[in-house]
Amino acid sequence: MKSLLIGLLLVTPTVMAVCYEGVAQTTPSTRFTVNSDGTVSDSVTGLMWQTCSYGQGYDATTTGCINSAVKVNWQEALRAAVNDRTGAYTDWQVPNNKELASILEHSCVTPSINQSVFLGNKSENYWTNTSGIADKTSAWVYTFDRGLNSLHDKTSFVYLRLVRYEK
Repeated sequence: MKSLLIGLLLVTPTVMAVCYEGVAQTTPSTRFTVNSDGTVSDSVTGLMWQTCSYGQGYDATTTGCINSAVKVNWQEALRAAVNDRTGAYTDWQVPNNKELASILEHSCVTPSINQSVFLGNKSENYWTNTSGIADKTSAWVYTFDRGLNSLHDKTSFVYLRLVRYEK
């Protein structure tokens, strides 16, 4: 029985965040509205986000992401925003450093994002549109593993989640 349980644990693809009791949530689910068109509205910032990581589609029937998230370089991320039509919107953008930081869940790690609201998360880096000041060949990324930011070369392949200003 013990080996059966261990075997099931090894093949079950669950990703559970480690959240710390006693640490206030920074992105409680009550702050967000999950829309049926693959978008999430943030009542605090007025921003609208893609529910799933870039490259994935949202399935309203299963309320989950389909397909695989795609890593892109920084130029491809900028082009992806221009061409994306999630929710039938045409004004998607790569988030700036502060916008992407606004959806970090500081009470959790691996990933440090609200998994009830944002789906298809990778515990890896996500692009911002914020270039480095001293080195314009780099741009800021946030890792949803620990919620930290760093500079990455713009030719690196990194995950993406697009944002727009909700009107």
